[in-house]
Amino acid sequence: MFNGFSRSVRGASHEARDLVCQDSSAHKVTEYYAVAVVADGHGSKKHFRSNVGSRFAVESTVETIDRFYQDPEEFEKSFPERHKAVIKNIEKQIITTWNAKVTEHITANPVTPEEKSKFTDEEFAAINVESYYGTTLIAAVAGRGFCFGLMIGDGNLVAVFDDGEAVLPMEYDESAPANVTASMCNANAASMFNSFYRDKKKVLAMFTSTDGLYTSFGSDYDFLDFHTIIASNLVKAEAMEASVYKNLEKRSHFGTEDDISLSCVFDVEGVAENNELLLKKVAENKEKAAKRRKELLTTGLKTED
Repeated sequence: MFNGFSRSVRGASHEARDLVCQDSSAHKVTEYYAVAVVADGHGSKKHFRSNVGSRFAVESTVETIDRFYQDPEEFEKSFPERHKAVIKNIEKQIITTWNAKVTEHITANPVTPEEKSKFTDEEFAAINVESYYGTTLIAAVAGRGFCFGLMIGDGNLVAVFDDGEAVLPMEYDESAPANVTASMCNANAASMFNSFYRDKKKVLAMFTSTDGLYTSFGSDYDFLDFHTIIASNLVKAEAMEASVYKNLEKRSHFGTEDDISLSCVFDVEGVAENNELLLKKVAENKEKAAKRRKELLTTGLKTED
């Protein structure tokens, strides 16, 4: 049985400028699969509807995964052998669905004089409609016997497997030409995704987050340890969710000051059965963190000498 949660919070820098949250997040849990998805609207001048674009991105992802799981047993049977081709098809359909939502929205809600007033006529004419809604996307899907993920643009996907390790199975590697940000709004967006697939290890929990979360940590170690701590507390999910939400609010105001989104799905039985292992891993990570701090302090003292 799967469970999950998701939350987006507005960053302090956006509050100070009275800007809406550009992030969106969602999760869906079914008997056969669970999906965790986040999106980070670009928010810059020409992406003036990116908060809407990010919402469309998470909606499009959930809807697309739903379509592929219309016959769950058939999908589970055929997917492992054909996962590369199927994931590519999923990515294409997410982009197609997102573009359809953008077209419907701009038709029903034409650009307003206020939105257009920030540009010269020449500047505005040079912007593609899709760019108004530009956004990243990170999605994780936990199935019965396998898991996979996909992303376009920056952000992070963390998976915790039944060995207790929190890993980045798909690190950000922008598949775009120089000076071009991988985005849902690019004409060749479907070719800019990165993805992964695993079926050899049992996944306990999967997390997707926008880059505002990652940049609030001092190192990869701290970032991954944070996810291990969450995974070790998922046996008391309701209390854990409340704690995570408070932590995200704190980080969005006193850390990165950026919008932050985090979405999680997990195997309820899996985290319960492996809870002792996860707690042991948390303790080990604390010891390693203390050792790293001591080494850094020692190195600093030697440098001063």
